[in-house]
Amino acid sequence: MPAGLVISAPASGVGKTTLTLALARAWRNRGLNVQCFKSGPDYIDPAFHAAATGRASVNVDSWAMDRGTIAHLVGRGTDADVVLAEGSMGLFDGVAARGVSGTGATADIAEMLGWPVLLVIDPSGQAQTAAAIAAGLRDYRAGVRLAGVVLNRVASPRHEDLVRRALNDAGIAVFGALPRHAEISLPKRHLGLVQAEEQAEIGKLIDEAARFVAEHVDLDEVLGSAASWSPQPAANGMNVTPPGQRIALARDAAFSFIYPHMLEAWRAAGAEISTFSPLADEAPDAGADVCWLPGGYPELHAGTIAANARFRSGLRAFAGTRPVHGECGGYMVLGAALTDADGIRHEMTGLLGLETSFAKRRMHLGYRLAALAAPMPGHQVGARLRGHEFHYTTIVAQPDTPLAVVHDATGAVIAETGSRRGLATGTFFHLIAEDR
Repeated sequence: MPAGLVISAPASGVGKTTLTLALARAWRNRGLNVQCFKSGPDYIDPAFHAAATGRASVNVDSWAMDRGTIAHLVGRGTDADVVLAEGSMGLFDGVAARGVSGTGATADIAEMLGWPVLLVIDPSGQAQTAAAIAAGLRDYRAGVRLAGVVLNRVASPRHEDLVRRALNDAGIAVFGALPRHAEISLPKRHLGLVQAEEQAEIGKLIDEAARFVAEHVDLDEVLGSAASWSPQPAANGMNVTPPGQRIALARDAAFSFIYPHMLEAWRAAGAEISTFSPLADEAPDAGADVCWLPGGYPELHAGTIAANARFRSGLRAFAGTRPVHGECGGYMVLGAALTDADGIRHEMTGLLGLETSFAKRRMHLGYRLAALAAPMPGHQVGARLRGHEFHYTTIVAQPDTPLAVVHDATGAVIAETGSRRGLATGTFFHLIAEDR
């Protein structure tokens, strides 16, 4: 029977991902099968999980997904020895208004699955106060159970002793304390961690993290704190209609932000996926019946995309007879132009009139609920789609027919409606699920 544990923290940037990867690899090195999940709308961390465990990781999201979908997704952990769900932001951080089965908070997943929480606490700039924070998190919500704490970035043995004593006095188990260790710091950029596939040394970094954590954390105590978990059969699977029978999917360093569960759901429904690389000047598969451009980092490769004539002409030819859809960065590439952070304007494919600029950064972040005013691949007029938007782009022009009426998580209407022109469609949000 698998043992389940949620890894969370009081805030972002405390070390959740590093600890998750280290524990997963350390237990894998001991011969255990480890399955990871990511709570919340993060399309980067699952690839790191897969690198650490050798098993595909997917997102579970209480705002966008119902309980049946979450049960279906976590069911892949049935044959594992250990199941780890890495949280997003702080343990109780979600949106103000409840979504399908919660607010998107990591605590929702912990309570729903009955898994205790392993807290990562960074006591930098404090000592006994760290225990007050941990105790507050322990007592905040009755249905969420705290397993214990791992301290990260402790300054000295004296510092560790002060924090440990306070946590012990509060009745909170301390499984270990990690000194500062620059060698296991994961590189970052403006949308989060640099993607796993872009890091040639990611395996060595995870190995070093596992060695370091095994040296300073009691792995047996952590494993013993996890809950025995008997997965409940899911009444249904993903409610996902593939955008086509044969999908040409852009896939490279500029186009990689698509949720793994979406690709799995498409394949499970019988779709075939053929990948191509715009950065390598490849055109979409001529035998496909739909083309999908995910988000990613087109702003880092705008000059290359603008210069790749075979990709641009091939995509235009494809869009003359078959649907093309872009999400976020993919939407920007379907547009007329993209201005990079240096103020240089690059012509994109021109299938839509959208113009975007990174010269003046403006953050767009949050859950999105879209009611389609026009069809897009896989979804008809009136469909209600749940997704997440995250980019630092100024919208210069969005002149085409709006694709949807889009609301944020509070119910407020937002201006990022997406666009439709001919057979081309685009959205700024990344699709997570469709309302049943």
